[in-house]
Amino acid sequence: MNAPVVLIVGAGGMLGQAWTELLSAKGIAHTALTRAQLDLADADAIRRAVTPGLRWVINCGAYTQVDKAEQEEALATTINGHAVGWLAAAVLDVGARLVHYSTDYVFSGLGTVPYPVSSGINPCNAYGRGKAEGERLFRISGVSGLLLRTSWVYAPWGTNFVRTIARLLKEKPELKVVSDQRGRPSSALALAANTWRLCNELQLAAGEQFVGHLTDGGECTWYEFAEEIGRQLHLTARVLPCSTSEFPRPAKRPSYSVLDISGTEKILGPLPDWRLSLAEVLQR
Repeated sequence: MNAPVVLIVGAGGMLGQAWTELLSAKGIAHTALTRAQLDLADADAIRRAVTPGLRWVINCGAYTQVDKAEQEEALATTINGHAVGWLAAAVLDVGARLVHYSTDYVFSGLGTVPYPVSSGINPCNAYGRGKAEGERLFRISGVSGLLLRTSWVYAPWGTNFVRTIARLLKEKPELKVVSDQRGRPSSALALAANTWRLCNELQLAAGEQFVGHLTDGGECTWYEFAEEIGRQLHLTARVLPCSTSEFPRPAKRPSYSVLDISGTEKILGPLPDWRLSLAEVLQR
């Protein structure tokens, strides 16, 4: 068997599973480590996991419990922030390249037009602050690789908005969904596939970093997203719009977090509309 050339970190999550499926389908030798197999709070474990011969390390691992991060900010920042620095150092040592995913939550959420890649960092919650620290450590590490901000990630598996809404619309006659938060959905399947395309298109030199935004095309509110899920599944339950204030949460959510994906589209061409990606996931 060929020695692995790609290491997937956080392989048990939505995006990690998408990456594992993608590389398996392409016949690319890889190692996939779940959270149980690699604790991102353990710097020594990270160093041991990143071995000579690897070409790419794909960091899909993250502390993703946005509300819980308000009480566990130190842990969230260790996993979403400090661990990125440890990964980058280990990747640099073996001459590989790193893909790391960040989030729309590094921005304030108060904008009215899509956030350019160069927008000022101003997180609105603990999760965003931890992710912002991860970005900072990636940038100063000298590692070669891709730092990609994404948003509203979902997949055919795991716990996510699409699976939850699909289930609730089958169980209830009507459902309230917030209509005052706008962003761009991202299918994990498309996110992994388009990231791999970027990896191959960019041909990064040693020490070169690409910072970009990668989501599906188009934009919507959570209410519009839920409506489209019901429409594609031919469900009769009603989706009703409501305000964020009707569903208070411990962590503040951005009201506007549309990422400007024009820079990425200059490289890859137009990204698929979110409705097309949704249809693919719902078929799965």
